[in-house]
Amino acid sequence: MTILLVIEAEATGLSETARRAFGAARQIGSADILVVGTACADTSAQAAKLDGVGKVFVAEGTEAEGLTAEVLAATVMGLSERYDGFAAAADSVGKNFMPRVAALLDVMQVSEIIAVESPTVFTRPVYAGNFRQTVEVPAGEKLVLTVRTSAFEPAALGTASAPIETVPLIVPETGTARFVSESLAGGERPDLATARIIVSGGRALGSKERFEETLRPLAERLNAAIGASRAAVDAGFVGNDLQVGQTGKIVAPDLYIAIGISGAIQHLAGMKDSKVIVAINQDEDAPMVKLADYSLVGDLFELVPELIQALPKSDA
Repeated sequence: MTILLVIEAEATGLSETARRAFGAARQIGSADILVVGTACADTSAQAAKLDGVGKVFVAEGTEAEGLTAEVLAATVMGLSERYDGFAAAADSVGKNFMPRVAALLDVMQVSEIIAVESPTVFTRPVYAGNFRQTVEVPAGEKLVLTVRTSAFEPAALGTASAPIETVPLIVPETGTARFVSESLAGGERPDLATARIIVSGGRALGSKERFEETLRPLAERLNAAIGASRAAVDAGFVGNDLQVGQTGKIVAPDLYIAIGISGAIQHLAGMKDSKVIVAINQDEDAPMVKLADYSLVGDLFELVPELIQALPKSDA
């Protein structure tokens, strides 16, 4: 079984998300990588050092800006005869183009796998993570998978480099979508999708200003990423790029601190696989408090400053 993992080139090089997706691909069989983007040198060079990678393909060009589904799917299809299956992280890019690949191959996609039982059998969550479904792909059918990367360990980096080969970036003539612009939310905090520690806030924080002044000092003390519930996002406290939950980002950090989050089922679906959960909430009967490994019940505006004072600064 040979798998082609599709990753996007990033200015910071190979992301931990890509390393985790490759870890999943290697559990299926031998794996190569396709790097797509406008500037692929750093990402492809680091990808070539992943332990177990066979070859790294690079599809680079200005047409890749925005990573539209039409361009990504067409480029992948240019390599389709070489592989038994294709995989990508279940992020906004993977969720956008992989269904198109499945349609072009006339196969069913298996979405957001969280475990590889065999090269053709996978486990995925359904019903907001309350159940787990086992899916078997028929023998001889090409695999099309998206990977919930929080469920897999990142692949290690080795010392040897796999060969790197340039392939055409294919732009279909019938493509109707075009990239206009994108705006990235900057910041010095760790990436929410891969952070070891996450501090999340809910609607109980009351305002954008109080959200910032309450959570940021704690996040800085712990070197943590900042997240939010959908209610906090809808209230305008933060942008939707920080939303954790079924309709946001699925995370599984070592430590998840939920501050003023009651614990709607959609939010729990996005973080309940965290290794340790801490809840700070005034309602001792809140679902998040019952789910948490540790709970502080009381006024969050008093408890959070006290917690910050009690914590040594993390070097993580």
